[in-house]
Amino acid sequence: MSAAARTDAVLALLQRVGATHAPAALASSFGAEDMVLTDLVARHALPIRIFTLDTGRLPEETQALIERTRERYGVTVDVYVPDAGALQRFVRDHGVDAFHRSVELRRACCAVRKTEPLARALAGKRAWITGLRRAQSVTRGEVAVEEFDGVHALPKFNPLADWSDDDVWSHLRAHGVPYNALHDRGYPSIGCAPCTRAVAPGEDLRAGRWWWEDAGHKECGLHRRPLASPARPAERAAAEPAS
Repeated sequence: MSAAARTDAVLALLQRVGATHAPAALASSFGAEDMVLTDLVARHALPIRIFTLDTGRLPEETQALIERTRERYGVTVDVYVPDAGALQRFVRDHGVDAFHRSVELRRACCAVRKTEPLARALAGKRAWITGLRRAQSVTRGEVAVEEFDGVHALPKFNPLADWSDDDVWSHLRAHGVPYNALHDRGYPSIGCAPCTRAVAPGEDLRAGRWWWEDAGHKECGLHRRPLASPARPAERAAAEPAS
């Protein structure tokens, strides 16, 4: 498939989601994939909100890109931050860098800084869109273009699920899309500053995320698997006995 055909397919999906699942939202961490989707949503004035989760520990380069995106496209970026009380209690009880001590504490940190804010961001939405790709990591090998997120009871769309790294970067370069400066310093995947490092040639794209953990654990809770296919929720409802 040509680059133009790939882009047209993604645009058609975004247009459909915007038209049939309003209000829909694009969850952006301002990584390369998210900038592809932001570029399409903004240039085509699609009725899709863009939001991000500011964990309080984002790299300066990510903060700079958020502002650059607002200026370049004239779009509103909705920013959700952790609940102050919950974050204060977590730091008091476990320390600011507790995530290094165990997978459980790292996930608890992500729950406060990411998962709970995400729930607020998705409240009232009828669908959400992400930049997940199968090629990103072993934990994302089964990502589908269309899924049902049972945690938030919403359709979830991953328009770039089958895109390669080259597909993403070809789009960014062809359209002059701004991107995170850390990508040029060997950071293919960017999250919180203390949980992200550059990767060596040949390493997994997400090897720099929580690098002290086993690769099979490297999800923060935002993208819990398995998810249902779009048809399964209705099938389950039909099979359940009436109460």
